[in-house]
Order: sequence, then C-alpha cells, then structure tokens
Amino acid sequence: MSLRHAVLGLLAEAPASGYDLMKLFNASLANAWPATQSQVYGELSKLTTAGLVEVAAQGPRGRKEYAITDDGLAELRHWLTEVEPSGPQRHDGLLRVFFLGIVTPLEARTFLLHQAEAAARSHAAYEQIDETNRWDEEMISVYGRIALEYGLRMTAAQEEWARWAAEEVSGAKARKASELARKQHAGGRGAKPGTTAEEE
Repeated sequence: MSLRHAVLGLLAEAPASGYDLMKLFNASLANAWPATQSQVYGELSKLTTAGLVEVAAQGPRGRKEYAITDDGLAELRHWLTEVEPSGPQRHDGLLRVFFLGIVTPLEARTFLLHQAEAAARSHAAYEQIDETNRWDEEMISVYGRIALEYGLRMTAAQEEWARWAAEEVSGAKARKASELARKQHAGGRGAKPGTTAEEE
C-alpha cells in the first residue's frame, strides 16, 4: 500500500481539505498506514500535479478542498484490482525468536511474555476504537470496521502464540537446545559465568 492510494481512497468517498484528510487518517487509517501532516499535504501536491486530484473549491485563509479526478479513480481501481498486495516482508520480533537459544531460557521467556503483553495492549486499543466509533453506512466506516476486525483477530492470535511460545522455551527440549548453543561459546558472551541452563 502507498500513501498515494490511501489519499485517493479517502477522496473517492468525498472531497476533503488537507485538514479533513488528516482527521480521517487519524480516525480510520492510522493503525494500518500512519501518515504525518507534511506527508499528506506533500502527497496532495504530487497528486494534483499528476492530474489524479484537483482543487474543487477554495475557502478563506487559503483552504483548499480536493476531489479525485476520473484519472485518479481509474488509478485507484487499478491498484485495488490488479496490483498484488505486498504484505509484511520483515518481522523484527519474529526474526529474534529464531535465535532465542543464544540467551537463557528465562531471558527467552521474558522476551516472549513482553511480546504477549504488547499484543494485549494493541488488542485493547482496537477494542477501544470499536467501542467509541459510530459505525455508519459510509464506505470508510463499513470497510473500516472490516479492517478493524483483522487487527482484533491478529492481536488476539499474537498474544495467544506468544504465551504458548513462552511455555515452550521453558520446556526440556528448548532448554537443551539453548544449553548446546551456549556451550559452543563457553567462557564467552553466551552463558553467565558459574550457571547452568537449569539454574537460569
């Protein structure tokens, strides 16, 4: 996804000023694709130059209201139907899980429980959005609620997985793997001096 298409998508529902777009971003898209005010205004300028949006009205103090053009709508439809979503390619937290055998079982468990707590906080934030928003029949509201459900389900699954993984790294098999990995660096940085995997 790009900021360009996020702006086009919001303008596809109704014309809006840069200020209005920022309010819409913060109320609906921020959890999926956050953007700063300078980024939104910069993108509006680029889209106008490219002929994908146009200034539909001007108000006091230089306020401009932007509307999507036919070319902009065609670009949005092309992106929605013909461009394959890229999806997350990197996950820093999950990458670390592969190497948790380098640290002690207690440290590995602490890391995973921290991930579980972070997922629980995110889930609570999504629940708060769900409870405080008025889900009406407008496009962004209807499909925004569908997108929110993704966040609710994903964070619930992430918390469940992290708590399960925290128990797994405390098991005999994981402790043995951790001990073997740290023995390769005996006397080095891996194991704490004077301790064993069981003690840690």
